Amino acid sequence: MKILGTEYLKDVGVSNGTSETGYEDIRLDRTGQAEAFDAIGTRYDEAFPHKDGQLVAGEWLIGRLPAGSRVLDLGCGTGLPTARQLTDAGLRVVGVDLSAGMVRLAREYVPGAVFHRLDIADLRPGGSHDLGTFDAVTAFFSLLMLPRAEIPYALGTIRRLLVPGGLFALSMVEADVDDFAIPFLHHTIRVSGYLRDELLQVVETAGFEILGETSYSYAPATSDVPPEEQIFLHCERGG
Repeated sequence: MKILGTEYLKDVGVSNGTSETGYEDIRLDRTGQAEAFDAIGTRYDEAFPHKDGQLVAGEWLIGRLPAGSRVLDLGCGTGLPTARQLTDAGLRVVGVDLSAGMVRLAREYVPGAVFHRLDIADLRPGGSHDLGTFDAVTAFFSLLMLPRAEIPYALGTIRRLLVPGGLFALSMVEADVDDFAIPFLHHTIRVSGYLRDELLQVVETAGFEILGETSYSYAPATSDVPPEEQIFLHCERGG
């Protein structure tokens, strides 16, 4: 697999967090993605009971953010553990998810946060929703639901949502796949991923400084989801 270099990212209009054309050139196909998670509901947390990487990333944010800082939890799922962890620490959390079922659960589980049923594409400049700026953004396994062609634009959107010097906690599953259909808790979803070095390059080219990196070998508590290598990045918005 050829590593995505700077010239490729310039070709699609992404360099140092900027985009000339952005989402307008991307065909958005979310067919079946939200519906799968609507149906999965509480079984998601049952299948993934141990979220050590997310909790560590949450503690990293808590240790660096003053109380009252605004944090966007992008792809918030049920709100567990991240939205609850950050809210309990005195941060103001806004959660976003494409699945209406997940948003309902998040509102029930974390009443101290605010949740919206939105697509990341809704948050782009000129998109349908303006949530303001944030001191930090988390995206735990949410960008892997996008095709690779869209991920640089999504990262550009995240960068614009951050204040200068804002923090970004990202996790992806290490895999050389693009919009690939997989069985997931008795449903089918499409996922994308990168090998480690490629992921680092895509994130840095989008205008983030990577401050730390950890990885976890993870075996979900269900037989139809294979073991995976999870990569967590602690980042800061570049100038």
